[in-house]
Amino acid sequence: MAQPQQSYLRVHSDPECTRIEFTEKHVIDEVVIRMIGNELTKLVDDSPRPRLIVSFKGVEHLSSAALGTMLTVMNRVKAKDGQLRLCDIAPQILQIFEITKLNRVLRLEKDMASAKASLAKG
Repeated sequence: MAQPQQSYLRVHSDPECTRIEFTEKHVIDEVVIRMIGNELTKLVDDSPRPRLIVSFKGVEHLSSAALGTMLTVMNRVKAKDGQLRLCDIAPQILQIFEITKLNRVLRLEKDMASAKASLAKG
């Protein structure tokens, strides 16, 4: 019998949105990032109009491949007329978003409450 795949995300769904948290502090391994990408893609594909909030709470390290995954997810969400917010980003991770100018492309919010309020505004 096949072993269930380990999930690197904690997912909480409610009528307003789907909240996603990483279970890893270090999102740098290619295999882990690919699995995270697959999980996020499934969440997007399973929703007619996805409204996702991805919390980076507790994430200490993030690779450029993980940034690419976030861009791919954003594009899939936009293609379905959905919304994506990223929040709870540690200063050292936020700096990566700023250096790569992804803070201009991705919607970054201070915390979960701000992200939920931002989704409500559209």
